[in-house]
Amino acid sequence: MAILEPAGRAPDPGRAGGGQGGQGLCAAELRAPSTAGSGRQGALWREPRRARGALWRLEADRLLPPLPARLLRAGGGRGMDRNPSPPPPRRDEDADEDVAGGDCIGSTVYSRHWLFGVLTGLIQDVALFLQEFNAPDIFMGVLAKSKCPRLREICVGILGNMACFQEICVSISNDNNLGQVLLHCLYDSDPPTLLETSRLLLTCLSQTEVASVWVERIREYPAIYDSICFIMSSSTNVDLLVKVGEVVDKLFDLDEKLMLEWIRNGAVQPQDPPQEDSEEQPVFRIVPCVLEAAKQVRSENPEGLDVYMHILQLLTTVDDGIQAIVQCPDTGKDTWNLLFDLVCHEFCQSDDPPIILQEQKTVLASVYSVLSSIYASQAQQEYLKIEEDLPLIDSLIRVLQNMEHCQKKPENSADSNTEETKKSDLTQDDFHLKILKDISCEFLSNIFQVLTKETVARGLKEGQLSKQKCSCAFQNLLPFYSPVIEDFLKILHEVDKTLADDLEESFPNLKVQT
Repeated sequence: MAILEPAGRAPDPGRAGGGQGGQGLCAAELRAPSTAGSGRQGALWREPRRARGALWRLEADRLLPPLPARLLRAGGGRGMDRNPSPPPPRRDEDADEDVAGGDCIGSTVYSRHWLFGVLTGLIQDVALFLQEFNAPDIFMGVLAKSKCPRLREICVGILGNMACFQEICVSISNDNNLGQVLLHCLYDSDPPTLLETSRLLLTCLSQTEVASVWVERIREYPAIYDSICFIMSSSTNVDLLVKVGEVVDKLFDLDEKLMLEWIRNGAVQPQDPPQEDSEEQPVFRIVPCVLEAAKQVRSENPEGLDVYMHILQLLTTVDDGIQAIVQCPDTGKDTWNLLFDLVCHEFCQSDDPPIILQEQKTVLASVYSVLSSIYASQAQQEYLKIEEDLPLIDSLIRVLQNMEHCQKKPENSADSNTEETKKSDLTQDDFHLKILKDISCEFLSNIFQVLTKETVARGLKEGQLSKQKCSCAFQNLLPFYSPVIEDFLKILHEVDKTLADDLEESFPNLKVQT
């Protein structure tokens, strides 16, 4: 007969539910009471708290199954009855608990995914409830009549939240009257209302089913162009500038025709001269407005800068857009100076770790693309100084060197199926890195074509055209830009024949007529 508690030791009050007496209980004492109901067993069963304490001890030692709830609730006593504490976990269970607890919220047992799912469901239910009771129509009436900025902001913000769900977004978008009222909110002077309106527009433009509806609707209201340009050129609210930039970027990406219309808007002068008493309306041009917004968000919001650089890149995909940048000398100079400063003094610097390229690859691709377009179309402009070629070469080659580092496989990976190798393969297939490489190589080849003997000599002296950097450039430019490399080697033979011979030996496929 196994003794569960040594005689003479008081039972654990946390497990025995406050039972009294110092004598231990054995398994035989837990048999059903005799019909006589007398003796020690009868006394035991007449004291339910003491009996339950023994049952809990048996359960904790795995000798009995868990007690039914009805028994746990039965009986009285001054102490609070509860189940026994669980046994301490085994060592092999600790790791499993750590993994399982990774999704928990703090020290609770609630899952983050579960909570997110519940909240999402609640938000959707609220949105459907508001739609069912014609809340969009109510908000439309408020927006059409109210002059209270905070009330208007709240109404547009709620509509923006409702539009996150596809069914409601389609319903809002197909309501022509509501659409006109919402676009009219872009003429508002209140930044929070403008921010919520821009967020709502971006949400709707991101839904493929209704994006074209909003593009056509915006095209019908030319004043929207002036309002957006005014915001970009004059606002100091970074959050608003970023959201408006995302709207413009999405519009240009969706519809090239609209982009061309906005590019040409600034070139059209008003036919009628202004009256003496009337205030002259400013003529907005899209490129200076984009540049002004980019300067404003540059230091405070890198993602916002990425958006505006992509807008400039989209403009250079059409001839009118390139002309809008370079036709006006001041605009071309401002664009070049800003982008040159970004790549030569801010992005991917020599003291940055190579992995920084993964963070800056998209904005660098946009910046290099615009610089390359300006460089190729306006080589005679004063702001395209020949001494700026070497810093650009240095920046481009550094990007290509960092790209090789990002795409390099781990040296200690013996098994091609390891996680590290898989991640490296994903890096090699990175779509944005490939785009950046193509743009960088094209730009670098354009600069190499105009290098003079004096510039090459200075590049060798200052370190921008060292053997290591030239080898990196050759490795990336060959074989697609072989004629450019061959012409460069001819000049290099005149400046540093030893270096030229070393490079030819490293790249034997090059055939240079000296």
